[in-house]
Amino acid sequence: MSERIETVVLDSEGLSAWIAQDRKFLAMLQVFHEMGADLMIGANTIVEITHSRTNMPRLNWTLSRVKVEPVTEQAAKAAAELLKVAGLHGHKYAIDATVAEVALRQPKPVALVTSDSDDMTKLCGSRVRIIPL
Repeated sequence: MSERIETVVLDSEGLSAWIAQDRKFLAMLQVFHEMGADLMIGANTIVEITHSRTNMPRLNWTLSRVKVEPVTEQAAKAAAELLKVAGLHGHKYAIDATVAEVALRQPKPVALVTSDSDDMTKLCGSRVRIIPL
């Protein structure tokens, strides 16, 4: 990653990789840190990754190191519009759309770390750099 990135948005897989201390992800995180990039997630990503086996102390530690963007009514409407434009719909894409909406309104250049690069590319177009996980 030679180009500067101002903001890095993590989807559920990105956040999960950080909590699990995935080596590949941690190396990527170090590069973002050295760039001075801001890390963020959408608030509903917390809901998406939390389950009975979630390491809650580790989750809380990780959350203390990212900016958590709220999903407001305005954000939800913008995410719904992204789905419509991309030709996607339904619960399968709902959280992806809110993550994409968060990414699209951050200071540019923006990168989105995701395990779902196809759908995120449909939702964000070329305005966000998609980094597959």
